[in-house]
Amino acid sequence: MLDKLDRVTGNAIKNAIEGRDGRMLASFYTDNALVRVVDRNNPPSRPREVFGKSAIGAYWEDICGRAMTHKVETTLVDGNKLAFTQDCTYPDGAKVLAFSVLELKDGKIQNQSMVQAWDE
Repeated sequence: MLDKLDRVTGNAIKNAIEGRDGRMLASFYTDNALVRVVDRNNPPSRPREVFGKSAIGAYWEDICGRAMTHKVETTLVDGNKLAFTQDCTYPDGAKVLAFSVLELKDGKIQNQSMVQAWDE
């Protein structure tokens, strides 16, 4: 899904997330990438941090393995930054909304900051 230049694109992110392809998503990250997640259980002073391509792959496999639909609504690119919104819906109708900002290095994701909220 990477384009000819072997760079992560908004379309590649959208296709992998909506296709629930955790393996493809993991391939977008550098070996020493960091994902920071802020939500109700992980406040800004203590975000969840997932470090390294292998751990990030397991993180995405867990998310993509859940019975839910994923939709990437908005993607913005500015130089080596890419941002997107993600709407998810569980079979019971519960929803999750996430906003991510990615920092790219040589076309791969080096850092990702995500803020998410869900129905309770």
